[in-house]
Amino acid sequence: MANNTQTVPVSADEVSSLGQRWYVLIIMMLAYTINIADRYVMSTVLEPIRLELNLTDSGVAFLTGVSLALFYVTMGIPLSWVADRYNRKNLLAASMAVWSAMTAFCGMSQGYMQLLLARIGVGVGEAGGTPSCNAIVADYFPANRRAMAMTIFALGAPIGAWLGADMAGAVAAEYGWRAAFYVLGIPGIVLALIIYLTIKEPARGRLDAVSDQPAPPIKETLKFLWSQKAAVHAMMGSGLSALWGWGLMWFTPTFIQRTYGLDVGEAGAVVGPIHLVMGIAASLFTAWLVARPAYHDPRKILRLLGVVTALATIPSIIAYWTQSLSLATAMWWLFIPAIYFYIGPAFSLAQNLAPPKMRAMFIAVSLLIANVFNLIIAPQGVGFLSDYFAGPGGADAASLRLALLVLAPTGFWAAWHYWRAEKYIIEDQKRAIGYV
Repeated sequence: MANNTQTVPVSADEVSSLGQRWYVLIIMMLAYTINIADRYVMSTVLEPIRLELNLTDSGVAFLTGVSLALFYVTMGIPLSWVADRYNRKNLLAASMAVWSAMTAFCGMSQGYMQLLLARIGVGVGEAGGTPSCNAIVADYFPANRRAMAMTIFALGAPIGAWLGADMAGAVAAEYGWRAAFYVLGIPGIVLALIIYLTIKEPARGRLDAVSDQPAPPIKETLKFLWSQKAAVHAMMGSGLSALWGWGLMWFTPTFIQRTYGLDVGEAGAVVGPIHLVMGIAASLFTAWLVARPAYHDPRKILRLLGVVTALATIPSIIAYWTQSLSLATAMWWLFIPAIYFYIGPAFSLAQNLAPPKMRAMFIAVSLLIANVFNLIIAPQGVGFLSDYFAGPGGADAASLRLALLVLAPTGFWAAWHYWRAEKYIIEDQKRAIGYV
């Protein structure tokens, strides 16, 4: 992509106050919290749904994960095309209202087909959410502060996972699995209204040194993305991190229930506090670390992601290998923080490797890769493997353990892509936004 008419980036203080920037960031983080909670609640109540509907592991994986992901990834590209050209705030508010309403409809469903249609609706709504959030935040924070800002944004992941695991598990244990969807769906509709009424749509690219050109066609954007080798490797790294970390988490509540004889509320209470405490701690530590002057060099961010991911893969394997709940829990306390550690830096890398009018599309492609991995390949693959290892007797704790142990080593693969991206990141970032 040629940048023929360069502009000089303005200071963030010239276009917004510190309070405005942080208000927008917190609201975007809350939107992401609802997004993750509405998605994660399904894995918490996976086993009760499977038993009520008399499904196999692969069957419940398709109903709850793949059905959402197919429409999420299908709608992600066209809705990001809209976000790169029209009002992102309005798109975000509408998308959030849709996915929150459809989450509540999941609780109203009385059979397989109704639940399937509701999950499809959640996927369609969520497709317009995260790309819009990312693009809005990028126009409130300059390039050297985006890793910090996106890591604060990524706090929505551990808070959302805790809501979807611990709180939703407790509600499901007390009132049934359907009630868990009501308590997470309704607040999202309220937040959608707050976004529509209080967030100001920022001018695109106002904090970057970029060309003053209209948003390019999708084909040109994808061609430019493919030429950005750092972006390709960073997106593959984050996608494989999602396959590894979030893929394992998808079946973990079910694994705990089957292996250790706990109910849905007790299983949620095992991992819920880890998501909340260590997820927030990991995200805040990452925000502090990448805000340090030394980490204004994106190569150091990639190196950090690779090392942390590779090291955390080891306890992720032990957690599903051991027969001891106490040892498994200790390993989850070490492993689960890593699935949050990468999110903010990965988002910021994608933003800084994309010109502003391609930014939502870059985020959509990154999310497409991640969600194909963690919502299609991981749950469906684990489900098929669990059914295969179980044989005619049906899936059980032992078969699910073997399936998860096949998935766990993929963290090493993700670390390799972060290492490869380091080679290209400086040149590619300058080409995208004009400076490092």
